[in-house]
Amino acid sequence: MNIKPIAISIAMLLISGSALAGDDCDEPVAQWQPQENLEQQLEAEGWTVFRIKVDDGCYKVKGLDADGHRVKAEYAPASLNLMEISIKINREDSNENEAYRHTIQRYDKPTSTE
Repeated sequence: MNIKPIAISIAMLLISGSALAGDDCDEPVAQWQPQENLEQQLEAEGWTVFRIKVDDGCYKVKGLDADGHRVKAEYAPASLNLMEISIKINREDSNENEAYRHTIQRYDKPTSTE
């Protein structure tokens, strides 16, 4: 039995796992804006905010958008830029087996123009 391929596979798995374990948002905490600023921004856009929490270095928001769709979104805490959004759209013309459709968008980190 050749152990070398097994050892290489385990090493690659450990390396890739540690690379994925990082925070989604990596902005310094000293630069973060208060959660209240994000809540005010979203309410001005017509959202009803249920919860804002910190997870993986990002602000995670649950609420309803201006159209009444359930939304989960991820924001960069310093810039309040949208990083990812998941929208659960209620479709009135669908049957019971297809009550919701999910839309997920992932946004790249903004590039600095400095």
